[in-house]
Amino acid sequence: MIRANALALAALALWSTLAALAVKLRHVPPFLLVGAALTIGGLAGAGRVTRRGLTPRVVLLGVYGLFAYHFCLFMALRLAPPVEANLLNYLWPLLIVLLSPLFAAGSLRARHVAGALIGFAGAAMLLIGRGAAAADASWAGYGFAIAAAVIWATYSLMTKRLGGVPTSAVAVFCLVAGALALACHALFEPASSLTAADAPWILAAGLGPMGAAFYLWDRALKEGDPRAIGTLAYLTPLFSTLLLAVCGQGRLTPAAAAAGALIVGGAAVGAL
Repeated sequence: MIRANALALAALALWSTLAALAVKLRHVPPFLLVGAALTIGGLAGAGRVTRRGLTPRVVLLGVYGLFAYHFCLFMALRLAPPVEANLLNYLWPLLIVLLSPLFAAGSLRARHVAGALIGFAGAAMLLIGRGAAAADASWAGYGFAIAAAVIWATYSLMTKRLGGVPTSAVAVFCLVAGALALACHALFEPASSLTAADAPWILAAGLGPMGAAFYLWDRALKEGDPRAIGTLAYLTPLFSTLLLAVCGQGRLTPAAAAAGALIVGGAAVGAL
């Protein structure tokens, strides 16, 4: 359990940088950004890939988790204020706790329901606090952020069932999802090229939050308790949101801080 928690903490530390990197690269078309970063992450682990357990169903799950999640996250950060979008995205730790009974032993108890209500009260505060006009203007971004949270929570819980599939399979997930994203870029987005200034940021994203973090997270979930790991994940939105504000990519207003406290507090109640 200690090893699993340590692996999860390492993954979470890397993920705390993802939103800031995504906003730094917001001028790059989302399919191109997702494709480039996932390809780098996949190549980093390709040397250890084996065929064991790599069925089409398993690969499809990996594409669902890696491609769909990051596309929704990047779209959310483009279409809504970064701090608010990032906090909504980090409903996924709460969802991991709430949905755990559907994927593992245990039942949903009153504290889980209470935690969900507190967390979603925080999400509602984000929308209401900006006023009707602002919420309407950013509605698509908020929708993408919530979709990202649902995708990552369900993907994470489903990987718990893949105990016989080696963690090296994550490299295949990254490469397939990256290729799909690049194909979508060619088909649906205006032609765009990456600049030399973009290279270090994309490399950092591919090797860190969109590379090593996936391998660490997969191993942690397979070795540990998803509820315990979900509890650790509640630290990430705080670090990530603070990093956005420190980097000048968003402003941590009192309302956003209070909403974040509700989201994290609700998650903690649900994990008691």
